[in-house]
Amino acid sequence: MSKVFLNNDIVDIGKAKVSVTDAGLLYGMGLFETMRACNGIVFALDEHLDRLFAGTKKLSLNNSYDRKFIAAAIDKTLQANKLKDARLRLTITGGSASAQQEEPEPTLLITAAEFEPYPAKYYQKGVMVVLCPYKQNSFDPIYGNKTTSYMSRMLGLKFAHQSKAAEALWFTTDNRLAEGCISNVFIVKDSAIHTPPVKTPVLPGVARKTVIELAKQNAMRCSERDLTVNSLLDADEVFLTNVIMQVMPVVKVEKHDIGDGKVGPVAKELQKRFDDFVKKSCGVRNESR
Repeated sequence: MSKVFLNNDIVDIGKAKVSVTDAGLLYGMGLFETMRACNGIVFALDEHLDRLFAGTKKLSLNNSYDRKFIAAAIDKTLQANKLKDARLRLTITGGSASAQQEEPEPTLLITAAEFEPYPAKYYQKGVMVVLCPYKQNSFDPIYGNKTTSYMSRMLGLKFAHQSKAAEALWFTTDNRLAEGCISNVFIVKDSAIHTPPVKTPVLPGVARKTVIELAKQNAMRCSERDLTVNSLLDADEVFLTNVIMQVMPVVKVEKHDIGDGKVGPVAKELQKRFDDFVKKSCGVRNESR
């Protein structure tokens, strides 16, 4: 039976219990991080914890746990499940919403499962995306944070899957390109890479940050700037990022081909460099080098 870390202990998943008064359950008051473990080491753990702690502070979510405790809890979860390559989810909520508790203890839940990558054909042939029918409001206080108030994102992703697409791209209420339901988005035009700025707002993705750093380290032109639907449709290449998909090429936006409708050279190069970087960061020897 799978095991999870709940608050202070490792417990069997079937015995894990969260209070019916938990603010995450009742009101979606919580944050989460989806992480990738490779060789028993969590890729970019510091970046994930930076974002988590910045979010709890910005949204005034009570958090009595420190970074050392959470890092140790993640290790315990991997060890309890005997996993080296894993997909992890860390969730922290506001704890009990009972009026009797002025400063309730937060709920901390960490789960781990065997890592399952996206199908290889997605990277070899590229994927299709659709334009999300919903809009992203830049005045919404939760945007730019990875909150458990995720229903709108799941509805957008369901719309994409019903359209036989891998992802749906969100635009702001003033029609700027923002992000995917579960990913950040990049375009390539004339060999230069562009992505919407964090203030759009978009989630400051860990994979997004990694791609920007890898591009700059390898003398690729890369900028953060406002983009429109025309920027998207006129792009030579488009790709999506998150720490599970890493760099996923997009070859079609609904019925419109991106570039020549094939995976482009920039996406291919960044795919390889991202994969190499993950392995190097997690202490995996790369036999091809």
